Amino acid sequence: MKQFDKIKRIFDVPYFQLENYPQESALVSKEKGKWVKTSIQEYIEKANLISKGLIKLGIKPGDKIAIISNNRTEWNILDIGILQIGAIDVPVYPTITSEDYEYIFNDSEVKYCFVSSRELFDKANAIIDNVKSLEKIYTFEEVEGASNWSEVLELGKEGDQEEVEKRKKVIKNTDLATMIYTSGTTGRPKGVMLNHQNLIENAKGSRPRLPVSEGKVALSFLPLCHVYERMLIYLYQMTGISIYYAESIETIVDDIADSKPHVFTAVPRLLEKIHDGVMAKGVLGGGIKAAIFKWAMGLTETYEYGSHPSFQRKIADKLVYSKVRAKLGGRVLAIASGGAALQPRLARFFLAIGIPVFEGYGLTETSPVIAVNAFNTGVKFGTVGKKLDNVEVMIAEDGEILTKGPCLMMGYYNQEEKTKEVIDKDGWFHTGDIGVLDEEGFLKITDRKKEMFKTSGGKYVAPQVVENKMKESRFIEQIMVVGEAQKHPSALIVPSYDFLKAWARDNDVTFSSNQELIENKAVIAKISSEINYYNTNFGKWEQVKKFELLLNEWTVDTEELTPTLKLKRKNITANNKALIEKIYS
Repeated sequence: MKQFDKIKRIFDVPYFQLENYPQESALVSKEKGKWVKTSIQEYIEKANLISKGLIKLGIKPGDKIAIISNNRTEWNILDIGILQIGAIDVPVYPTITSEDYEYIFNDSEVKYCFVSSRELFDKANAIIDNVKSLEKIYTFEEVEGASNWSEVLELGKEGDQEEVEKRKKVIKNTDLATMIYTSGTTGRPKGVMLNHQNLIENAKGSRPRLPVSEGKVALSFLPLCHVYERMLIYLYQMTGISIYYAESIETIVDDIADSKPHVFTAVPRLLEKIHDGVMAKGVLGGGIKAAIFKWAMGLTETYEYGSHPSFQRKIADKLVYSKVRAKLGGRVLAIASGGAALQPRLARFFLAIGIPVFEGYGLTETSPVIAVNAFNTGVKFGTVGKKLDNVEVMIAEDGEILTKGPCLMMGYYNQEEKTKEVIDKDGWFHTGDIGVLDEEGFLKITDRKKEMFKTSGGKYVAPQVVENKMKESRFIEQIMVVGEAQKHPSALIVPSYDFLKAWARDNDVTFSSNQELIENKAVIAKISSEINYYNTNFGKWEQVKKFELLLNEWTVDTEELTPTLKLKRKNITANNKALIEKIYS
């Protein structure tokens, strides 16, 4: 990757972009329904104003500044403005509680906080008196009674650019750049310390897997506070790709159609919703159109990666697949999927209709990408692809995935013992995930080490493996397998209500509410038959013997999912204690 040799530190990225790809549309945000463009020149000028303004406010190298915001151009400007004067940014999820804000602010000792909206200002302002280090909160949007970030930009006009350049010169790529607090499925979040090299080397290592280049468009909507999206933002800039920020997750379908992206990132949950939406609309009209749609979709179920398109698939593409692609802008060359396991049926579906989804794997602690499927290294359904060239991977005796390389974190902030627990004396990072490397070098994740449980019969069960298989059923939206110290595994299931209702109508099952639907004997029998079908993939001790259907979906707001949409098993278990007791009574 010789062309990237000049890029050593994160703030080198926009300057590299200016020199090589002087775009007018470097960053584009959607505000009140309109796309607002920022050129690479303006991006750098404003970042320098932020740097000078922060210096005037007394920010010194090593000081921490929190960012709590949706994805927007201001995020990037602030990020570069902070980093190039040796300060450290602490990106925080907008969706977490004020109590979590308080813990993170105190743990990292933030001096200033920048938020996007009135709602986030109120959340942060509610705990300002409990954080001794926090001097002031600024907002990106105009919020009555709050200081606006434009004040820092104005202050920067009186600043000294020479001081900025002086600070930039002494910053090394091994210096701490950012602290990302892991959302965590249990316990308090830990501050993952990443230096400039960690993120830059991960971007460089990921570049050969990205099948898009200069002049293309990326749409961004996964949170920038998550290391996955953030690393890719740097990679897009290094490659000359214009970044469009979606207005919100509610407007995402319209924003995709509008911006016509060549690439975007997604979590499996979103891909499931896109898939389910496509399937629901395709059969809506009935008649010959619905029959053709069902026929075309049936062909995707047997698709194998790299197979030559048959005459039938060419017809299906013209009649059906091309119309689905058009709904997603018509230009998608790649969707990067991460954060959780992607069902092979979804990967197969999207690839078959000409929208390649590349599943990858990584952690905040590894900046994040360890392995990813790609055209140039091969795609294998049910795996997370081959490791990056600048990353090492080893499978331990107990099946745990170990990794090391330039992308590995510096450690957990203020938690030396916890750092030693995960990074051994030989420098290998213990991921906590169980997996295998096949003979071709593809990595397959089988479970979280900590999530495995033992039945009363002494048999180990890997719940994620069972859950991922069960979720191949179109009747199951969410599922959590339980059974620690019990005779057998059981499951809590949130049905896919849209699909279930359609099935109920087709099968003359009457209902007036979702509650009535999940209590119906025919529905319970149907879900039971689905469970039994997928149970055949597992040993007797792993099979789900009983289940309960839940009325409400698990969400981030109910604190049953992490911000990256992983199950918070402890919370789900506590909230459904009575149901679990009923299963095993």
